[in-house]
Amino acid sequence: MEPKVKKIAILTNGGDAPGLNAVIRAIVKTGRTYGVESYGYIEGYKGLLNNNYVKLDLQSNASGLLTKGGTIIGTSNNTNVFHYKVEKPDGTFEYQDLSDKCVQNIKDAGFDCIFTLGGDGTQKSSRDFSLKGVKTIGVPKTIDNDVAHTDMTFGYSTAVSIATEALDRLHTTAESHHRIMVLEVMGRYAGWLALESAIAGGADVALIPEIPYDINKVVEKIEERRNRGKEFTIIVASEGAMPKDGTMTIKKTYNDGSGLDNVRLGGIGEKLANELEELTGMVARNTTLGYVQRGGTPCAYDRVLSTRYGTRAMELALQGIFNVLVTFKDGKMGYVPIEEVVGENKVIGAASGNTKESNIRKVPMDHDFIRIARDLGMCLGD
Repeated sequence: MEPKVKKIAILTNGGDAPGLNAVIRAIVKTGRTYGVESYGYIEGYKGLLNNNYVKLDLQSNASGLLTKGGTIIGTSNNTNVFHYKVEKPDGTFEYQDLSDKCVQNIKDAGFDCIFTLGGDGTQKSSRDFSLKGVKTIGVPKTIDNDVAHTDMTFGYSTAVSIATEALDRLHTTAESHHRIMVLEVMGRYAGWLALESAIAGGADVALIPEIPYDINKVVEKIEERRNRGKEFTIIVASEGAMPKDGTMTIKKTYNDGSGLDNVRLGGIGEKLANELEELTGMVARNTTLGYVQRGGTPCAYDRVLSTRYGTRAMELALQGIFNVLVTFKDGKMGYVPIEEVVGENKVIGAASGNTKESNIRKVPMDHDFIRIARDLGMCLGD
């Protein structure tokens, strides 16, 4: 079979995640087997806009990547080239669509396909570029596990392991000091990371964005445990968890530009600890894992999953199958049209995330994790 591509480029965009380098490695190595040259854009879509790319050579910069955390080609999570904030000579700002410049950069470089490694925001831009004639293949990356049409994104399993280890350590302190210990984890608008780590770490309460919580239900769980002689409680709170008739706790709102998710969640763990200490009379402490969750070496599962994603992505390019997202469903690698990934979010340059048009994958109420948590007696705040 004659390969449909000869020269490709990879970009990693959004937050870093364990396994990014392993995907890059798999794409480059598979490409080399079939005579394909691989390049990497520096700092995601920002590198595409600035025409900043490097050749990925397995003898030098692309060697030894399987265990390496982060991304060797850098990433950006505040660049929307379809609605880019530009400073004018008079010091004021305006938004411009600079995507045509990016398309021309791709043509001038002679790239047959662009591999976009990232979450829902990255894949939204990938879809928008596909409408401009760019051949794209998306690979779902996020520790939040919230990309549509795929059961598991790479990086997620490592994040769950890190959160679970944190719970193990908090458990001993909670039991020794008879305290309420809250662990705030990432996840944005989806509760996958909080719920699975809560199950793995034996938490007593798990609060996720999909189920607005009643603080009184959490207090009831704490009191129930005290009545059984359990003088401590372990709580996992997703950063997007929110009380009934309330809103998510926002740490900061950025001005990175229209078409980007400028909201940074955070602070729900501290809020919960303070409120529960007042309501129960017990000492309550919060730990926020933050960036620890997505840094460092990928676990064995993510190394294999990343390799599967990367090899499948290059296989699709070699077959001439473009403008798709590589998926992992029911234990098998597959793909769906990138158009299906964005769902109803059709406007070019529009933000992905927590909007009514968003197509992010949230925890359904009939999922096994919900059933298991309830069977175990875990409080979900409702």
